[in-house]
Amino acid sequence: MKVLFVFGTRPEGIKMAPIIKEVEKRHTLESYVCVTGQHREMLDQVLEIFDIEPDYDLNIFKKGQSLTEVTTKTLIGLEKILDELKPDILLVQGDTTTVFAAALAAFYKKIKIGHVEAGLRSGNIYSPYPEEANRKLTGIVTNLHFAPTENNKNNLLKENYPKENIFVTGNTVIDALKYAVRDDYIFEDETLNNIDYNKEVILLTSHRRENWGEPMENIFSAVRQVVEERENVEVIFPVHLNPLVREVANKYFKDLDRVHLIEPLSYLPFSNLMNKVKFVVTDSGGVQEEAPALGKPVLVVRNETERMEGVRAKTAKLIGTQREEVYKNINLLLDDKRVFDEMAKAINPYGDGNAAVKIVDILETLDK
Repeated sequence: MKVLFVFGTRPEGIKMAPIIKEVEKRHTLESYVCVTGQHREMLDQVLEIFDIEPDYDLNIFKKGQSLTEVTTKTLIGLEKILDELKPDILLVQGDTTTVFAAALAAFYKKIKIGHVEAGLRSGNIYSPYPEEANRKLTGIVTNLHFAPTENNKNNLLKENYPKENIFVTGNTVIDALKYAVRDDYIFEDETLNNIDYNKEVILLTSHRRENWGEPMENIFSAVRQVVEERENVEVIFPVHLNPLVREVANKYFKDLDRVHLIEPLSYLPFSNLMNKVKFVVTDSGGVQEEAPALGKPVLVVRNETERMEGVRAKTAKLIGTQREEVYKNINLLLDDKRVFDEMAKAINPYGDGNAAVKIVDILETLDK
């Protein structure tokens, strides 16, 4: 049975890697990997970390390309591969434009589609944009929905997908994290090695399109005030490559010694950095799943999240993007040990690190 994995960005690569590695162990399955290169440099780092050699590389990355370009290049590039390989099932992961375009390409060829991390919903088609639409559109053509949680399964049931096609597996990001984090990890960046992690060290990440402009200004202004008022607080901010994000980051933080603006980190150093900090302030999706597995509270600087399981489990708190709310909630975690411990010790709802095995077990039961 031929399984074709298609992915294009760093988060997809990280979450697909445990499944690819598990398929490689099974004699009943043949693994083929196609990367679109929607992201390039960051994706290549993941391939190296997990020792994955793509069979196909569409290499579609172009600086400043539109969503339309990503979609059409992926569709055209995959058509030739699907005609040549004739896979029995195509697996996609998450909610990028690569995911939707790859699923659509497979649908056009009447090839089965497995959607890893299915059923996430924010309820707002424009937040996150374009991810909320991508995952809903992908669901329409999907045959096997691999839902990380019961809540994700319920979202799919509400949309009338057959329950026999939905499987709750946990999230493969936890599988990958178990592989990556080590207590004795040493960073290549000496800035990170020289930070005193016994201080109140906060990890900040912010890049989402819906936060560009005033929301991001609010977030960074609040973080700046916290740092100015508290001598024991340090912030580490791996700044996204997008020039819009970099401009605002420099505006608020460039003159502060205790805010460390660093280049984006590849998966291994970022995972190990999460393991060392006190807590995380983020608008990222994956971090909401990963940080709780390491006992790190997460403040989510968004107005909606498709990962409400973490909010309900109290591993994460959705605090919006209003300046006063961001400022208040950061201070609350710094000042109130009871609130901090409640979040740090809450049980991560995203699984036990065995999602890949569960998914591959299901694939082995399929008839061609």
